[in-house]
Amino acid sequence: MAKNPTITAAGRRTFLQELAYNKLYYLMVLPGLAFLFVYEYIPMYGLVMAFQDFNPGLGFTRSPWIGFDNYRFVFRLPAVSRVFRNTIIISVAKIVFRQIAAITFAVLLNEMRVKLLKRSIQTISYLPHFLSWVILGGAFVSLLSRGGPVNQLIAAIGLDPIFFLGSNRWFRFTIVATDVWQSFGFGSIVYLAALTSIDPGLYESAVIDGANRFQQILRITLPGIATTIVLLTVLSLGQILSAGFEQILVLYNPAVYETGDVIDTWIYRFGLQQARYSLATAVGLFRSVIGCTLVLVSNGLARKYADYQVF
Repeated sequence: MAKNPTITAAGRRTFLQELAYNKLYYLMVLPGLAFLFVYEYIPMYGLVMAFQDFNPGLGFTRSPWIGFDNYRFVFRLPAVSRVFRNTIIISVAKIVFRQIAAITFAVLLNEMRVKLLKRSIQTISYLPHFLSWVILGGAFVSLLSRGGPVNQLIAAIGLDPIFFLGSNRWFRFTIVATDVWQSFGFGSIVYLAALTSIDPGLYESAVIDGANRFQQILRITLPGIATTIVLLTVLSLGQILSAGFEQILVLYNPAVYETGDVIDTWIYRFGLQQARYSLATAVGLFRSVIGCTLVLVSNGLARKYADYQVF
Protein backbone atom coordinates (compact mmCIF):
# COMPACT_ATOMS: atom_id res chain seq x y z
CA MET A 1 0.00 0.00 0.00
CA ALA A 2 1.41 3.38 -0.98
CA LYS A 3 2.20 5.72 1.85
CA ASN A 4 0.39 9.04 2.23
CA PRO A 5 2.92 11.57 0.88
CA THR A 6 1.84 14.10 3.47
CA ILE A 7 2.91 11.84 6.35
CA THR A 8 6.52 12.03 7.53
CA ALA A 9 8.67 9.05 8.47
CA ALA A 10 7.77 9.73 12.12
CA GLY A 11 4.10 9.31 11.29
CA ARG A 12 3.21 13.00 11.69
CA ARG A 13 2.63 15.85 9.28
CA THR A 14 4.78 18.95 9.43
CA PHE A 15 3.07 22.30 9.98
CA LEU A 16 3.16 23.20 6.28
CA GLN A 17 1.90 19.76 5.27
CA GLU A 18 -0.95 20.03 7.81
CA LEU A 19 -1.78 23.50 6.48
CA ALA A 20 -1.91 22.25 2.89
CA TYR A 21 -3.87 19.11 3.75
CA ASN A 22 -6.61 20.98 5.68
CA LYS A 23 -6.45 24.27 3.78
CA LEU A 24 -10.22 24.53 3.34
CA TYR A 25 -10.82 24.23 7.09
CA TYR A 26 -8.21 26.87 7.85
CA LEU A 27 -9.70 29.19 5.22
CA MET A 28 -13.09 28.73 6.89
CA VAL A 29 -11.81 29.92 10.30
CA LEU A 30 -9.61 32.67 8.84
CA PRO A 31 -12.24 35.48 9.09
CA GLY A 32 -12.82 34.68 12.76
CA LEU A 33 -9.09 34.60 13.47
CA ALA A 34 -8.62 37.90 11.64
CA PHE A 35 -11.42 39.50 13.66
CA LEU A 36 -9.89 38.18 16.90
CA PHE A 37 -6.43 39.44 15.97
CA VAL A 38 -7.54 42.91 14.88
CA TYR A 39 -9.98 43.65 17.71
CA GLU A 40 -8.50 41.65 20.60
CA TYR A 41 -4.74 41.29 20.17
CA ILE A 42 -3.65 44.46 18.39
CA PRO A 43 -5.38 46.71 20.99
CA MET A 44 -3.34 44.98 23.70
CA TYR A 45 -0.46 47.23 22.64
CA GLY A 46 -2.39 50.03 24.33
CA LEU A 47 -1.70 48.42 27.71
CA VAL A 48 1.56 50.34 27.75
CA MET A 49 -0.57 53.33 28.84
CA ALA A 50 -0.79 51.72 32.28
CA PHE A 51 2.91 52.49 32.73
CA GLN A 52 2.94 55.91 31.03
CA ASP A 53 1.73 59.41 31.67
CA PHE A 54 -0.18 59.06 28.42
CA ASN A 55 -0.75 62.09 26.27
CA PRO A 56 -2.88 61.53 23.11
CA GLY A 57 -0.87 64.22 21.32
CA LEU A 58 2.38 62.35 21.95
CA GLY A 59 1.05 58.85 21.35
CA PHE A 60 2.31 55.57 22.76
CA THR A 61 5.90 55.98 21.68
CA ARG A 62 6.61 59.51 22.99
CA SER A 63 4.50 59.65 26.15
CA PRO A 64 6.75 59.67 29.25
CA TRP A 65 7.30 56.31 30.96
CA ILE A 66 6.49 56.44 34.69
CA GLY A 67 6.57 52.76 35.66
CA PHE A 68 4.16 51.82 38.47
CA ASP A 69 3.32 55.39 39.50
CA ASN A 70 -0.24 55.04 38.17
CA TYR A 71 -0.80 52.04 40.42
CA ARG A 72 0.66 53.83 43.44
CA PHE A 73 -1.64 56.78 42.82
CA VAL A 74 -4.77 54.71 42.21
CA PHE A 75 -4.44 52.45 45.23
CA ARG A 76 -3.98 55.44 47.53
CA LEU A 77 -7.35 56.88 46.54
CA PRO A 78 -10.00 56.49 49.29
CA ALA A 79 -12.66 55.34 46.80
CA VAL A 80 -10.68 52.39 45.44
CA SER A 81 -11.24 50.01 48.35
CA ARG A 82 -14.96 50.77 48.27
CA VAL A 83 -15.14 50.19 44.51
CA PHE A 84 -13.36 46.82 44.73
CA ARG A 85 -15.53 45.76 47.68
CA ASN A 86 -18.73 46.65 45.80
CA THR A 87 -17.52 44.81 42.69
CA ILE A 88 -16.70 41.60 44.53
CA ILE A 89 -19.94 41.60 46.56
CA ILE A 90 -22.15 42.20 43.53
CA SER A 91 -20.22 39.79 41.28
CA VAL A 92 -20.21 36.93 43.78
CA ALA A 93 -23.91 37.43 44.52
CA LYS A 94 -24.70 37.38 40.79
CA ILE A 95 -22.68 34.21 40.19
CA VAL A 96 -24.27 32.37 43.13
CA PHE A 97 -27.88 33.37 42.48
CA ARG A 98 -27.59 32.98 38.69
CA GLN A 99 -26.45 29.40 39.19
CA ILE A 100 -29.13 28.63 41.78
CA ALA A 101 -31.90 30.16 39.64
CA ALA A 102 -30.75 28.47 36.42
CA ILE A 103 -30.36 25.06 38.03
CA THR A 104 -33.70 25.30 39.83
CA PHE A 105 -35.51 26.44 36.69
CA ALA A 106 -33.91 23.70 34.56
CA VAL A 107 -34.82 20.98 37.06
CA LEU A 108 -38.42 22.20 37.42
CA LEU A 109 -38.80 22.52 33.66
CA ASN A 110 -37.40 19.04 33.21
CA GLU A 111 -40.08 17.70 35.55
CA MET A 112 -42.90 19.12 33.45
CA ARG A 113 -44.77 16.57 31.34
CA VAL A 114 -46.98 18.88 29.22
CA LYS A 115 -44.64 19.55 26.28
CA LEU A 116 -46.52 22.54 24.84
CA LEU A 117 -46.55 24.35 28.19
CA LYS A 118 -42.93 23.40 28.79
CA ARG A 119 -41.78 24.83 25.46
CA SER A 120 -43.81 28.01 25.92
CA ILE A 121 -42.35 28.71 29.37
CA GLN A 122 -38.86 27.92 28.09
CA THR A 123 -39.18 30.34 25.16
CA ILE A 124 -40.60 33.15 27.31
CA SER A 125 -37.79 32.73 29.85
CA TYR A 126 -35.15 33.23 27.11
CA LEU A 127 -36.49 36.54 25.83
CA PRO A 128 -35.05 38.95 28.47
CA HIS A 129 -31.52 37.75 27.67
CA PHE A 130 -31.79 39.27 24.18
CA LEU A 131 -32.94 42.68 25.39
CA SER A 132 -30.38 45.44 25.90
CA TRP A 133 -29.96 46.88 29.39
CA VAL A 134 -30.76 50.26 27.86
CA ILE A 135 -34.29 48.96 27.23
CA LEU A 136 -34.53 46.95 30.46
CA GLY A 137 -33.05 49.82 32.47
CA GLY A 138 -35.75 52.22 31.30
CA ALA A 139 -38.42 49.66 32.15
CA PHE A 140 -37.04 48.99 35.63
CA VAL A 141 -36.62 52.70 36.39
CA SER A 142 -40.34 53.13 35.71
CA LEU A 143 -41.40 49.98 37.55
CA LEU A 144 -39.26 50.58 40.65
CA SER A 145 -39.66 54.35 41.01
CA ARG A 146 -41.40 55.92 44.01
CA GLY A 147 -44.69 56.12 42.17
CA GLY A 148 -44.20 53.01 40.06
CA PRO A 149 -46.38 49.89 39.99
CA VAL A 150 -44.18 47.96 42.44
CA ASN A 151 -44.35 50.65 45.12
CA GLN A 152 -48.05 51.11 44.49
CA LEU A 153 -48.53 47.42 45.23
CA ILE A 154 -46.36 47.69 48.35
CA ALA A 155 -48.38 50.69 49.56
CA ALA A 156 -51.63 48.80 48.86
CA ILE A 157 -50.70 46.13 51.40
CA GLY A 158 -49.91 48.75 54.03
CA LEU A 159 -46.11 48.97 53.78
CA ASP A 160 -43.91 52.02 53.22
CA PRO A 161 -42.68 52.57 49.64
CA ILE A 162 -39.11 51.44 48.90
CA PHE A 163 -36.68 53.55 46.90
CA PHE A 164 -35.04 50.59 45.13
CA LEU A 165 -32.70 52.60 42.89
CA GLY A 166 -31.94 55.45 45.29
CA SER A 167 -31.27 53.65 48.56
CA ASN A 168 -27.90 52.17 49.46
CA ARG A 169 -29.75 49.57 51.49
CA TRP A 170 -31.70 48.24 48.49
CA PHE A 171 -29.55 48.99 45.44
CA ARG A 172 -27.34 45.86 45.51
CA PHE A 173 -30.38 43.66 46.02
CA THR A 174 -32.09 45.32 43.06
CA ILE A 175 -29.05 44.91 40.82
CA VAL A 176 -28.67 41.20 41.63
CA ALA A 177 -32.41 40.45 41.41
CA THR A 178 -32.86 42.15 38.03
CA ASP A 179 -29.73 40.49 36.63
CA VAL A 180 -30.93 37.04 37.73
CA TRP A 181 -34.35 37.72 36.17
CA GLN A 182 -32.72 38.69 32.90
CA SER A 183 -30.28 35.75 32.68
CA PHE A 184 -31.68 32.67 34.42
CA GLY A 185 -33.73 31.42 31.44
CA PHE A 186 -30.85 31.57 28.97
CA GLY A 187 -28.46 30.21 31.60
CA SER A 188 -30.63 27.12 32.04
CA ILE A 189 -30.03 25.96 28.43
CA VAL A 190 -26.79 24.16 29.27
CA TYR A 191 -28.34 22.49 32.32
CA LEU A 192 -31.34 21.33 30.28
CA ALA A 193 -28.94 19.81 27.75
CA ALA A 194 -27.00 18.10 30.56
CA LEU A 195 -30.23 16.66 31.99
CA THR A 196 -30.93 14.85 28.73
CA SER A 197 -27.73 12.81 29.18
CA ILE A 198 -28.93 11.20 32.43
CA ASP A 199 -29.93 7.57 31.94
CA PRO A 200 -33.76 7.23 32.30
CA GLY A 201 -33.19 3.78 33.74
CA LEU A 202 -31.86 5.39 36.91
CA TYR A 203 -35.20 7.07 37.51
CA GLU A 204 -37.06 3.82 36.81
CA SER A 205 -34.90 2.00 39.35
CA ALA A 206 -35.47 4.78 41.87
CA VAL A 207 -39.24 4.51 41.44
CA ILE A 208 -39.07 0.77 42.03
CA ASP A 209 -37.09 1.44 45.21
CA GLY A 210 -39.81 3.81 46.40
CA ALA A 211 -38.07 7.16 45.81
CA ASN A 212 -40.38 10.16 45.41
CA ARG A 213 -39.79 13.00 42.92
CA PHE A 214 -37.81 15.11 45.36
CA GLN A 215 -35.54 12.20 46.26
CA GLN A 216 -34.98 11.46 42.57
CA ILE A 217 -33.91 15.07 42.01
CA LEU A 218 -31.62 14.99 45.04
CA ARG A 219 -30.02 11.60 44.36
CA ILE A 220 -30.01 11.37 40.55
CA THR A 221 -30.67 14.70 38.80
CA LEU A 222 -28.29 16.97 40.71
CA PRO A 223 -25.37 14.47 40.82
CA GLY A 224 -25.96 13.87 37.10
CA ILE A 225 -25.29 17.52 36.24
CA ALA A 226 -22.63 18.14 38.90
CA THR A 227 -19.86 18.27 36.29
CA THR A 228 -21.74 20.91 34.32
CA ILE A 229 -22.29 22.97 37.47
CA VAL A 230 -18.55 22.86 38.21
CA LEU A 231 -17.69 23.82 34.63
CA LEU A 232 -20.00 26.84 34.50
CA THR A 233 -18.93 27.99 37.96
CA VAL A 234 -15.27 27.84 36.94
CA LEU A 235 -15.97 29.83 33.80
CA SER A 236 -17.89 32.42 35.84
CA LEU A 237 -15.07 33.02 38.30
CA GLY A 238 -12.99 34.75 35.64
CA GLN A 239 -15.62 37.53 35.60
CA ILE A 240 -15.63 38.06 39.36
CA LEU A 241 -14.22 41.58 38.94
CA SER A 242 -16.77 42.46 36.27
CA ALA A 243 -20.07 43.21 37.97
CA GLY A 244 -21.99 44.26 34.83
CA PHE A 245 -21.09 47.68 33.48
CA GLU A 246 -24.12 48.28 31.24
CA GLN A 247 -26.68 47.29 33.86
CA ILE A 248 -25.22 49.38 36.67
CA LEU A 249 -24.53 52.38 34.42
CA VAL A 250 -28.19 52.68 33.40
CA LEU A 251 -29.59 52.05 36.89
CA TYR A 252 -27.28 53.80 39.35
CA ASN A 253 -26.96 57.44 40.37
CA PRO A 254 -24.73 59.47 42.72
CA ALA A 255 -26.98 58.63 45.69
CA VAL A 256 -25.91 54.96 45.56
CA TYR A 257 -22.21 55.31 44.72
CA GLU A 258 -21.40 54.00 48.20
CA THR A 259 -22.82 50.54 47.48
CA GLY A 260 -23.27 50.51 43.69
CA ASP A 261 -20.11 52.01 42.22
CA VAL A 262 -18.01 49.19 40.71
CA ILE A 263 -14.67 49.04 38.93
CA ASP A 264 -16.12 49.49 35.43
CA THR A 265 -18.29 52.48 36.30
CA TRP A 266 -15.48 54.06 38.31
CA ILE A 267 -13.09 53.64 35.36
CA TYR A 268 -15.70 55.19 33.07
CA ARG A 269 -16.16 58.25 35.26
CA PHE A 270 -12.67 58.73 36.64
CA GLY A 271 -10.62 57.48 33.72
CA LEU A 272 -12.59 58.26 30.57
CA GLN A 273 -14.88 61.19 31.38
CA GLN A 274 -11.93 62.98 33.00
CA ALA A 275 -9.56 61.84 30.19
CA ARG A 276 -7.21 60.07 32.63
CA TYR A 277 -6.53 57.23 30.22
CA SER A 278 -3.42 55.89 31.94
CA LEU A 279 -5.24 55.42 35.24
CA ALA A 280 -8.17 53.70 33.55
CA THR A 281 -5.81 51.35 31.71
CA ALA A 282 -3.86 50.58 34.89
CA VAL A 283 -7.00 49.53 36.78
CA GLY A 284 -8.30 47.57 33.78
CA LEU A 285 -5.02 45.67 33.44
CA PHE A 286 -4.97 44.89 37.16
CA ARG A 287 -8.52 43.54 36.94
CA SER A 288 -7.64 41.34 33.95
CA VAL A 289 -4.62 39.85 35.71
CA ILE A 290 -6.69 39.04 38.80
CA GLY A 291 -9.44 37.51 36.62
CA CYS A 292 -6.94 35.32 34.76
CA THR A 293 -5.42 34.20 38.06
CA LEU A 294 -8.84 33.28 39.43
CA VAL A 295 -9.60 31.17 36.34
CA LEU A 296 -6.32 29.26 36.73
CA VAL A 297 -6.88 28.71 40.46
CA SER A 298 -10.49 27.62 40.04
CA ASN A 299 -9.51 25.25 37.23
CA GLY A 300 -6.94 23.66 39.54
CA LEU A 301 -9.51 23.31 42.33
CA ALA A 302 -12.01 21.76 39.94
CA ARG A 303 -9.42 19.24 38.79
CA LYS A 304 -8.50 18.38 42.37
CA TYR A 305 -11.91 18.18 44.00
CA ALA A 306 -14.29 17.43 41.12
CA ASP A 307 -11.97 15.45 38.83
CA TYR A 308 -12.74 17.84 35.99
CA GLN A 309 -10.77 20.53 34.19
CA VAL A 310 -11.61 23.18 31.64
CA PHE A 311 -8.13 23.18 30.13
